[in-house]
Amino acid sequence: MEITVGEILEGKVKSITNFGAFVSLPENRTGMVHISEVANTYVSDIRQHLTEGQDVKVVVIGTENGKINLSIKRLEPKPARESGGRSGNAGRRENPAQAQKRPQRTPTPPPAPKTADQLFEERLKQFMSESDSKISTIRQYSDHRTRSRRR
Repeated sequence: MEITVGEILEGKVKSITNFGAFVSLPENRTGMVHISEVANTYVSDIRQHLTEGQDVKVVVIGTENGKINLSIKRLEPKPARESGGRSGNAGRRENPAQAQKRPQRTPTPPPAPKTADQLFEERLKQFMSESDSKISTIRQYSDHRTRSRRR
């Protein structure tokens, strides 16, 4: 029987490595589940998800040069994405019912105007920071020149 891409098989975890797990398939065949194909979340240690001898259901995602590539996560339902952050939904319109469920953001008030003392303090801090940086650079340069002359 030929194994085809998209076929769902049952197998047993034969061995586990740092990069994936080898699964015994029917007809004495072996396929590999890469660590990135184990779960829908980030997997740092595959041993937290699989154990040797465990029965697993896998889907064939590729066959190259006699090697069978398998996936466990493609059989699991995809988790719902949390809104916010970098979701990639910038140009999509939102359902009005969903918009009502989302908490409304209150606009932040503009910062109060700074007094003359606050402005002076900020300028002084900036000057001191730049001055320290320049002095440090000059010291490094002069120390280097001094050391090179002594040789």
